[in-house]
Amino acid sequence: MSHAEHQLFAGPPHYPRRRPRGLFLLPSMFTAVNIAAGFFAITQSLEGSASAPHHFDYAALAIGFAIPFDALDGRIARLTNTESDFGRELDSLADVITFGVAPSILAFAWGFRSLPATMNSDYRIKLIQFGAFVCFLFLLCGAARLARFNISSNPEPKNPGRPGRKYFVGMPIPAAAGFVAAVVHAFIGWPIFNWWVALIWALLVAFVGFLMVSTWRFWSGKEINLTARQPFRWIVFLGLSIYLLVFFSRQVLLILAFVYMFSGVIARLAYSWRRHHKPRAQPLPSSLQGPYS
Repeated sequence: MSHAEHQLFAGPPHYPRRRPRGLFLLPSMFTAVNIAAGFFAITQSLEGSASAPHHFDYAALAIGFAIPFDALDGRIARLTNTESDFGRELDSLADVITFGVAPSILAFAWGFRSLPATMNSDYRIKLIQFGAFVCFLFLLCGAARLARFNISSNPEPKNPGRPGRKYFVGMPIPAAAGFVAAVVHAFIGWPIFNWWVALIWALLVAFVGFLMVSTWRFWSGKEINLTARQPFRWIVFLGLSIYLLVFFSRQVLLILAFVYMFSGVIARLAYSWRRHHKPRAQPLPSSLQGPYS
């Protein structure tokens, strides 16, 4: 049978079905919401003050609101098979704005801008300058963390965990931003007035920045399968989570932020302890050694 006859009996050619353009726009819409939340957080941080602390709280809530949208845009792109280089670059830039610039401005405005004018003016100026430098380092570490994530494929942490599980190398920038937002929200936006509390806050922000550029492992949660056929368990878990977040958001978010931060620290310390206390192989007794030992 000739090629023309084969085409005649085979029917019209089948072309791959093109996906609707709306599917390609859907992940970018989630990313746009992420950017909008970051911009709103920045404006609220600039408006916040000791007389209007609710603006700081709004900024913290906006950053926390952006975290699930950041997690969903990538999952939706993979589920709909609409991943693209444009989407990845847009998502990375959105993370710099929402989880880098916005929390660094919030950390500075909330932690240092409201220090009382009655304290020593030289100490106050130096502490504010130190706080600004630390918050800049937080932003710089977050940008470096994103750049390292974009150029690496299957990175391995210095303290590997269970085989078969995937981990983040360094604290992810949304978690670091969530830590800043959780602390501010726990205080209902009331800014810091004491110099020693501001100093502790600066050390915490610097430590979180260090965790982002570290090579320590952090739980990624990628082994969670939302498509598993156990809907009742997930419905109960979702309902309980919503209840706790609605009625105990300040306490729950603060606990989650500190637990996740210290989980990477504890994992690193445990790995170092096991490595240094690992029993060394003892040499065989001379009576059991072979003639060529």
